[in-house]
Amino acid sequence: MELRKDYILDRWVILSDARGKRPHEFKIENDIYAGDKGAANCFFCPGNESMTPPELGRLKEDGTKWKMRWFDNRFAAVDKRGNPVVRTDNGFFTYSDAYGSHEVIVETNDHSKQLIDLSEDDIMQLLKLYDQRINELMNQPNIKYVSVFKNEGKLSGTSIIHSHSQIISLNIVPTDVRAKIEAMKKFSSCPYCDIINVEKTSFRHVHEDDTCLTFTPYASRFNFEVWIMPKSHYKTLSDFSEDEMFDLAAAVKRVLRKIKELNAPFNMVLFYAPKGEDLHFHIEILPRVSVFAGFEYGTGMYINSVYPEAAAQFYKGEHK
Repeated sequence: MELRKDYILDRWVILSDARGKRPHEFKIENDIYAGDKGAANCFFCPGNESMTPPELGRLKEDGTKWKMRWFDNRFAAVDKRGNPVVRTDNGFFTYSDAYGSHEVIVETNDHSKQLIDLSEDDIMQLLKLYDQRINELMNQPNIKYVSVFKNEGKLSGTSIIHSHSQIISLNIVPTDVRAKIEAMKKFSSCPYCDIINVEKTSFRHVHEDDTCLTFTPYASRFNFEVWIMPKSHYKTLSDFSEDEMFDLAAAVKRVLRKIKELNAPFNMVLFYAPKGEDLHFHIEILPRVSVFAGFEYGTGMYINSVYPEAAAQFYKGEHK
């Protein structure tokens, strides 16, 4: 057992593999897509476009057929009808209206496919679409950050099985993003660039190409948690060239191929630098093999039963 701290954040994990489970023993036997009602009843399938809010945009294939489409979330967590100004009353009560926008990107017109089933080119198109939506929403008044994330599988928090991502624009910079930005300021140069150079030769190294390093972070919170970082100090997806974007898409697919072996639900989250700030862009992919309990909620710490070094072996196909 070991206590480890995040590279730069004041965030701690307990690594405990006392049960000695091997990676294949973490495989989930249940159907992580249970409850799917099929394409005919799916809001996101072709032919059911009227079941969603008005379309904001689409990528086409074969001239007219849509390949990906995006629209406002019918059950939005935020909207732009309120007051975006954050204020404080009586010293303790800081608040604003839940201001922003909440969009859904349907990643494929095929109900039977998930993100892992898409080609590298299709995933690259999705990443480009993320970049497009981030840039457009960040240019709107009162928007300070645009959160891009994907939930896959019931235990990840998704309610619709058809493969999709979500984008929420906000009138604040979220706590975890702000914490990373503020922690970076304590260093004379980008700590993530230094972390990349260290993890290139560590036991947590998973894969490296001309553009990205994939590795399991030193103080992983989740079983089989994995990060993908550009080796260049890129702040946003806009910094990637066409070829580099393809490498990033290939890195995502490579990770998801292994997660599929576990039949695990997962969350995928993008981190980037808001305007005027410095943050090394990266993607965190968080398999949901275990469930947080009272210790995590009561301490803000995490217990992880898979050492990141063992997780890296799994991703490289070296596990036994």
